[in-house]
Amino acid sequence: MDNLIELPKKANVEEQTTIGIDLGIKDFCIISNGEKISNPKYLRNNIERIKVLQKRKDIKKKGSTRRFRQNKKVVKKYEYVKNIRQDFLHKLSSKIISENQTIYLEDLNVSGMIKNHCLAQSISDVGWSKFVEFLTYKADWYGKNVLQIGRFETSSKTCSICGEVNKLLTLKDREWICKCGVKHDRDINAATNIKKFGLIRYEKYKNYSGAERPSVPVEMSGS
Repeated sequence: MDNLIELPKKANVEEQTTIGIDLGIKDFCIISNGEKISNPKYLRNNIERIKVLQKRKDIKKKGSTRRFRQNKKVVKKYEYVKNIRQDFLHKLSSKIISENQTIYLEDLNVSGMIKNHCLAQSISDVGWSKFVEFLTYKADWYGKNVLQIGRFETSSKTCSICGEVNKLLTLKDREWICKCGVKHDRDINAATNIKKFGLIRYEKYKNYSGAERPSVPVEMSGS
């Protein structure tokens, strides 16, 4: 018990030191300050080599030494992809935690999204869940806040300037013009709203007992 390290007190939630992050596939994440972090697509960039190694394994006789050795090559390639992805996620999460006091994210149902076979590989490759995990424990280490807004908030469809909801917006629409005349980049607008919605929720509940740093449950599984 004497070796336990006391975690620092959490920072105050203030607009100036808060960012919103929208997680994506084309870009790994979009930050409310306008910054976009490209998706390195580590699995996609190595999948053809993995398929070749897998095919070579499959033609080897079952139970043979050659098949065993070839399987080790397949496993090693998957480990390589996992390691370079984790290195990217560690570096990015450390940078974000060091530069900000509070980070708001959208609560994503990753386990449900992976059931869509068209998106499963891309979602697994991007590593959202592991990224949130890294952000969360590093925030605890350094006294920062990682909080979430509800998954059903209309962050993409709501104008971050006037609050108008564009009900006609589709997934293929990457830019749109609001009735108030403002032209939006869909993803930056979403990140801005994630921050905005989070701060509104915080102000609403901060004086309630046990709700000084309101959040929604983390339900992001898989990596």
